[in-house]
Amino acid sequence: MDILKPNPRPVRIFFFWSGVIATLAYRIIIVLNYYSPVWVKISWYVGTIGFIIFFWHRYVIDKKRSKVVDDYKLLEAVERGLYDSTEQKKAMEYVVRTTQTSRSKWNSMFIFGMSVLALIVGLALDLYNLYG
Repeated sequence: MDILKPNPRPVRIFFFWSGVIATLAYRIIIVLNYYSPVWVKISWYVGTIGFIIFFWHRYVIDKKRSKVVDDYKLLEAVERGLYDSTEQKKAMEYVVRTTQTSRSKWNSMFIFGMSVLALIVGLALDLYNLYG
């Protein structure tokens, strides 16, 4: 896999819609509470699984970007580079440096991990209530 090649468009669309659907599924739970506990559970599971998919993807992308900055020594290149303006150099340096220092990959990993844990606990409790 070429690290500099983005995912194909259908893959990017899949992950985008996973995040959108998960967010909507969580937000609609407040309304579904007035209708049926079954729909609340369905919505919760859809949202949780969607967040697992979406935030794992975000973690992988953020990690990949950081690796590109490291592997290609982009920060050093920016610091020595020739630019049309000081602002252009500062802008490029900002993008490269924040890619390296961003904590968003760890935020994504935390949300992914907590979503997996919530899914496991939710399934265990539902199975216990169903068969226990």
